[in-house]
Amino acid sequence: MYASDVSNLLRESFLAAEVISVESYDYIIHPLLDGVPAVEPELLNEVTNSFFEMMDKNCDIIVAPEAMGLPLAASLSIVSGIPYTAIRKRSYGLPNEVKIHQPTGYSDREIYLNGIKKEDRVVIIDDVVSTGSTIRGIVNAIRGIGAEVLEVLVVADKGEHSEGLEIELDVAIKYLLRLKIKDGRIIID
Repeated sequence: MYASDVSNLLRESFLAAEVISVESYDYIIHPLLDGVPAVEPELLNEVTNSFFEMMDKNCDIIVAPEAMGLPLAASLSIVSGIPYTAIRKRSYGLPNEVKIHQPTGYSDREIYLNGIKKEDRVVIIDDVVSTGSTIRGIVNAIRGIGAEVLEVLVVADKGEHSEGLEIELDVAIKYLLRLKIKDGRIIID
């Protein structure tokens, strides 16, 4: 889904968002990316409904990384009736837990995937694609288990990396908005 298909509520929320620089990384302060300011139910409902319209409903499970992918996955799970699981920032040491290296534009850490079985059909949900490294790690980890990644749904494509990442990973990456930051301001393509 492209920017022309979403309502003014989502667009305006991004245009009103503050941009801060953290160690030369342009970080967007937005309710759906940070929980700050508070997430208005109308905005979450709009994104959830848009994701539901876009998603491959033949999936067995929705997967989302902590932290901001979780409210999106939980609300989509309620609407779709499809369960979700979280990719956590800490290991639980469970059998079959998969460690995923997660270098991002602002950090470098390990995250942990549990609850995916061989032959599961998976839809990945996240708030934003910037460098693509989180999505790359998650897709490769899920495929390493023997599960199928049907698609990736994100609120915003910030870094214009989704098209190259789609080709590299051979998976559809669908986003509600494509944006970029120029001179500390958000520009929606």
